[in-house]
Amino acid sequence: MRGEPSNLMRVSGAVVGNALEWYDFMVYAFMTPIISRLFFPVDPANPATQINALLATTAVFGVGFFMRPVGGVVLGIVGDKYGRRTAMLIGMGLMAVATVIMTFAPTYKQIGLIAPLFILISRLLEGFSVGGEFGTSTAYLIEMAPKGKSGIYGSWQLTGQVAALVVGAGFGVWMTQVFTQAQLDAGIWRIPFGFGLIIIPGAWYIRRYLQETQTFINMKKEQKINPGKSLGLDLFGHTRHLLVSIGMITASAVSFYGIFTYTVTYAKVVLKLTVKDGFMAELVGACVLVVLIPIGGLLCDRFRTHRKQMLLLFLGIYFLMMYPLYAWQMVSPSATKLIVVQLAICPVAGLFLGVYTTTMSELFPARIRSTGLSVANNVSVLVFGGFAQFFLTWIFKLTGSPLSPVYYVMGGIALGFIGTLFMPASQADAPASVPAVTPVLP
Repeated sequence: MRGEPSNLMRVSGAVVGNALEWYDFMVYAFMTPIISRLFFPVDPANPATQINALLATTAVFGVGFFMRPVGGVVLGIVGDKYGRRTAMLIGMGLMAVATVIMTFAPTYKQIGLIAPLFILISRLLEGFSVGGEFGTSTAYLIEMAPKGKSGIYGSWQLTGQVAALVVGAGFGVWMTQVFTQAQLDAGIWRIPFGFGLIIIPGAWYIRRYLQETQTFINMKKEQKINPGKSLGLDLFGHTRHLLVSIGMITASAVSFYGIFTYTVTYAKVVLKLTVKDGFMAELVGACVLVVLIPIGGLLCDRFRTHRKQMLLLFLGIYFLMMYPLYAWQMVSPSATKLIVVQLAICPVAGLFLGVYTTTMSELFPARIRSTGLSVANNVSVLVFGGFAQFFLTWIFKLTGSPLSPVYYVMGGIALGFIGTLFMPASQADAPASVPAVTPVLP
């Protein structure tokens, strides 16, 4: 008989698997300049082929996002019908396969035009897995949180993602400082993906021995006694909540994909800085976010009746500071300025991320929480995140404007602000603990 896992183990089980899946995703984003050289034909004497290879790499990166809605719906339904834990285990198994492919994929020089196919397959599996990860693991964290602690518990979801960002950026800084470009191209670039393989067994073990949340167990008992609507009709009845969530997740998506994971490519292609400079700025910003997101979670619990006002404040400041910061950065770009911009953005971005995860999760009742979160997350991420690197690179190539990321991110933040405005007032004024299901006594 398995003993009752501690809350620390439960949090670790939800966070470490989610962080691992996002780690693979982040490493690919960071390694875009290197992968573009190795897996797509490039003529060193022709700059046009270099940016075309970069576009091809970011396009493959984006294609993986088409699998996210599929994974989100499939694993979201599994999470709501068979348990959050079951869905998390399936997602993690698929991510392990994707990581193996990326670690050992032969390059264009080795096998020619077949090489990009390996990258494509890996990204499709990764997209399916990550597509269902957010909804299921977030639902698990919210439901196992003690009374009055859902904010801090929910914030660990994005804290885990940013921790993956820290590890990935740390690898980038280390590799670009220690190894030459030739050494990186020769195989050193595989080390970060290989690291993901090392920690998979530990993460799998933790998840294997987790128990299902009591909220889910109570929900299934009630459904046997009082069958409700079908999942589709139930979800359709929460259209407003879905739209509000899509808006908030859009602001989160443009932050991750338009700022944090694009920094290395932006530094090299737009600012003409070194890849090392991009990784260093990425690392500094990610370290700050790891600290600030849990603080946002604490604020979410402490001032739960003012969540809406906090979200509007953080998003408003975020929107207003974007253009001045990037315009200042473009005057004599430097590594120092890039780091300062990251440090200036991180406080408002981090506090927003720490508050919105739980606020959004509690919009949905437990019976559709996993599916609702997955659908909202994947609609936003597919449209505004998956092809962010591709569109930003393409827009820069088309217009030559180094400020193209600013307008993209500002648009996403504005949609998040509008979505928050329409968040039901009753949600912001909810009491500290709302039972997801009222148990029916025999």
